[in-house]
Amino acid sequence: MGPAGVPAAQEALLRRMYEVFSTDEREPVMERCLAPDVDWPNVLDGVRLHGREAVRAYWARQFAAGHPLVHLEGLRPDADGEAVVATVRLGMRDASGDDQWAEERVEHVYRFGGDGLVARMDVRPRSSGGPAASG
Repeated sequence: MGPAGVPAAQEALLRRMYEVFSTDEREPVMERCLAPDVDWPNVLDGVRLHGREAVRAYWARQFAAGHPLVHLEGLRPDADGEAVVATVRLGMRDASGDDQWAEERVEHVYRFGGDGLVARMDVRPRSSGGPAASG
């Protein structure tokens, strides 16, 4: 277990995902992090995506519209003990190359399959009553 009670393998996988999301390394890491039939939120359209190809297309659409940024602020087990919660700050790199960060944080909630890969991700507002994520 990591310092916040998150299994070390899950912590390492999630930290790597966030480290490379805004880089060209995102594609090769996807194969090592997301289950082939991953269930992923399409926040732009309010629907669910299924499978790596759908997530790949969604990310391509996001990067075609701008340069999204996600900063991992911490990880902790979810209250149900089954999922891992990542507290993140979202941003966008503007046309001049400056990073613009939102004030609010959100939570990305990850569930893992038996193969250790991300099987599902959900996005929710950061809970104000729960323990702060550490990282």
